[in-house]
Amino acid sequence: RSQSPCLGKKMSRKLIINKIIYLKLFMFVCSFFFQIFSWVLSSAKKDDTDDEIAKYDGKWAVEEMIDSKLPGDKGLVLKSRAKHHAISAQLLRPFIFDTKPLIIQYEVNFQTGIECGGAYVKLLSQTPDLDLDQFVDKTPYTIMFGPDKCGEDYKLHFIFRHKNPKTGEYEEKHAKKPDADLRTYYTDKKTHLYTLVVNPDNSFELLVDQTVVNSGNLLSDMTPPINPPAEIEDPDDRKPEDWDERPKIQDPDATKPDDWDEDAPAQIPDEDAVKPDGWLDDEPEYISDPDAIKPDDWDEDMDGEWEAPQVPNPACESAPGCGAWQRPVIDNPNYKGKWKPPMIDNPNYQGIWKPRKIPNPAFFEDLHPFRMTPFNAVGLELWSMSSDIFFDNFFITNDRITADRWANDGWGLKKAAEGAAEPGLAAQMLSAAEERPWLWVVYVLTVALPLVLIIVFCCTGKVRHTHTHTHTHTLQNTAGLCSGSAQSVRLTGGTERSWTPKPRPRRRRRPGDAASLD
Repeated sequence: RSQSPCLGKKMSRKLIINKIIYLKLFMFVCSFFFQIFSWVLSSAKKDDTDDEIAKYDGKWAVEEMIDSKLPGDKGLVLKSRAKHHAISAQLLRPFIFDTKPLIIQYEVNFQTGIECGGAYVKLLSQTPDLDLDQFVDKTPYTIMFGPDKCGEDYKLHFIFRHKNPKTGEYEEKHAKKPDADLRTYYTDKKTHLYTLVVNPDNSFELLVDQTVVNSGNLLSDMTPPINPPAEIEDPDDRKPEDWDERPKIQDPDATKPDDWDEDAPAQIPDEDAVKPDGWLDDEPEYISDPDAIKPDDWDEDMDGEWEAPQVPNPACESAPGCGAWQRPVIDNPNYKGKWKPPMIDNPNYQGIWKPRKIPNPAFFEDLHPFRMTPFNAVGLELWSMSSDIFFDNFFITNDRITADRWANDGWGLKKAAEGAAEPGLAAQMLSAAEERPWLWVVYVLTVALPLVLIIVFCCTGKVRHTHTHTHTHTLQNTAGLCSGSAQSVRLTGGTERSWTPKPRPRRRRRPGDAASLD
């Protein structure tokens, strides 16, 4: 049994695992709550899919998390890998988009990580033929919201189906991709709270753990745009045959100069080159390998005459070169290549042709896209390569304060419990190094190396001297980390000397002597 925060009444909860599953849901009767009645497993099949994988036969369970920090706290868990899952729940009354915002939030924990799959929720449109027992991917929905990931593509969906006021057809509108880095929410195996807020002024916010990760306006930040353009290009317009799109043309009056030699080679031998001394003209660059032996199974009738493989001539190793010497080639200063007329501005240039604009026959202007199709059910229609995805505390309301309070009382407890169970800094560093061995190098450089240097410098018993400009010596005793003491004297000019003091006889100080030790 659970306590209602609005009326303080005790509300009952049920649990039935078969066709209908009552998940740990709170039955509120306040006007700003939209009560979920029951969970229903789909028995449908996907269209246009092989029978072996068409069924929604993925398993669901109501159980605690694998590593639960709150004993007795259960949620809805997707249990099967590489299966289609579909489960939905009817609301006792539909949500009408009028003058109050929509807030939907729920918790997700990828307990075993996530390879490829989603954990998004669908708000199913209110239609006369809505049958939760036949809930499939093509069942009409008003909003789809939640996390999705495949490979290194981390998404947080916000999609709504907008009704064209002229044709009555629906088109999916996708929110822009969040700028925030979402990777951690999919990999840290913690429970995260996903919240969508859509306001009557068409603004929206997507939050994770009560932090905004994406926001915008339905009129300006959806793809494709809500409203089509007022004008479109005329599909029947054709570019005239004499339309000239060339900004530059060859100069028709230009002629090739008489001294232009198109046959001159691009490179010529360097006449100033001289053969290096010691060049071995009579030695080949490669010779037959003297150590090579004809294989025993060599058949000259089949394989031809055997020849030893070629190897670099050892006589050439100490020489600048072997074989016939040839002059190196250089760029020909007289090379001009094939002559082409220079380019000039095209006097007939008309610009890039574009079809003319005409009024868009499909144009409409919907300035209130917030007024979406009412929904009266919530559904999870998912396919995942990972199992044990934990869902909990689905909450739909039109009151932001209540949603925040509910989040703090529910997800806030999980966050506190998971935080208290986190390992210390040292354990986290060791765990990170197990996944990324190169971190050991960083640890050594940032921790071990400075520690070694401190011990070395503090245990050597060195003395540091400083001599002032007045030739006054200052002797300072500093305590080291090891036995013994260190002394220092600063010398004039900033130089330093160090020594280990030895016992010496004390001398009686005479009047007029200059102080040598302070």
